[in-house]
Amino acid sequence: MSAKAQHDAEQFLYRQAALLDGKQWQAWIDLFTPDGVYWMPADPAHKHWDGMPAIFAEDKNLMTVRMRRVLHPDAWSQRPLWGTNHVVSNVIIDKAAKNGDLVVRSRFHMMELRRDDVRHFAGQYTHHLKKTKGGYRVKLQRVDMTNAQAAYDYVLQVWV
Repeated sequence: MSAKAQHDAEQFLYRQAALLDGKQWQAWIDLFTPDGVYWMPADPAHKHWDGMPAIFAEDKNLMTVRMRRVLHPDAWSQRPLWGTNHVVSNVIIDKAAKNGDLVVRSRFHMMELRRDDVRHFAGQYTHHLKKTKGGYRVKLQRVDMTNAQAAYDYVLQVWV
């Protein structure tokens, strides 16, 4: 792997995290290819989402529906004192194709503040990145949460 590919992949993942923390969800959705998918399996052993339970399995259309619901003026769960903070690290390029496409693994930790409650999520991302003239785009973002089976008092409102 080239140092440039490593640097570019890291910068892409850091930018993606910053967009989520800045609640710039449309810009984040725009980082996906037209057929891109955000997938969080309920079980890390799952190899595909077709017919399998998933915490998230969203194409760009469903991501847009989620974004509009979260941004709706009556979305009580998004009232003040709500935010996230993502830390992405341990970025490893697993595969690099001749056309520039990459498969990248990384670790993440996300802290979510909602009113006076803080929740922590951690795990591994696997990104299938497509090289385009405009930079990388996400063909698949798989999120394997270490604590996916933990009990929560409400569902996730936005992306981890």
